[in-house]
Amino acid sequence: MQPQMCIVLATRNAGKTEEIRALLSGFPIAIKNLDDFGPIPAIEEDGATFDENAYKKASLTARYLGVPALADDSGLLVEALNGAPGVYSARYAGPEATDPQRCVRLLGELEGHENRKAAFECVLSMAVPTGPALTYEGRCEGLIARAPAGTHGFGYDPIFFYPPLNKTFAQMNLEEKGQVSHRGRALQELRAEFDKVMIWLRQHMPRGEPIGCMGGTAQA
Repeated sequence: MQPQMCIVLATRNAGKTEEIRALLSGFPIAIKNLDDFGPIPAIEEDGATFDENAYKKASLTARYLGVPALADDSGLLVEALNGAPGVYSARYAGPEATDPQRCVRLLGELEGHENRKAAFECVLSMAVPTGPALTYEGRCEGLIARAPAGTHGFGYDPIFFYPPLNKTFAQMNLEEKGQVSHRGRALQELRAEFDKVMIWLRQHMPRGEPIGCMGGTAQA
C-alpha cells in the first residue's frame, strides 16, 4: 500500500488553508501548510503576474521541503482603478496592514466612483522539487460594496459583493464560496482531474524522495 501523499500549501494563511483543505477533501492526501514545518527562506512575491508569483512560491517551497507544493496567487482587480490592486492586493495598504485596513484603503480609493465592477482572479501552481508544475486558473466577477458586510472569509471578502447570491464573500459559508469564488473555481478544475494529478506527482517526484508527510501532524 502506497503511503499517503503529502502536499504542502505554500502559505501560512489559515483561511486560505481551510478553503483548500475543504475543496480537496476525500483524496488520499495529507495537506499541510508552512506552519507545519521549520523555518524556510522567505519567498519574495515580485512577479508581474499571478502566474509568475504562484509558480515561484510553489517551486521554491517544493525545493526547500522536498515534497509537492501547491501555491496560489490571487488578487482583486477593480475596473475604476485600472485593475489595481492586482498583484499588490496583499500589500495594498502596506506590508503590515490588516485585512480591515486593506478594505478601508480600497473603499477610500473608490469614494466618488459609481463604477464598482471588480473581479477576483486566482492562479494555482502545483510543483515538484525538480521544477515542473501544473497550472489552474479561476475568475469571479462582482462588485465592490459600499461598506463591509459579513464575518467569514478573509482579505477583501467583506467588500466583494457577488450579485447572483446577493451576498458578499464574507457572508457566504465555505461551501457557497467554494462553488463560486475564483479560488474555488480553480480548485474545482484541479479536483476534477486530481486522480491524474496524483499520478503526475508520483511520476515527477525525484527517485528516492519521500512522498509522505514528515514533522508535524498530518491533516487530510
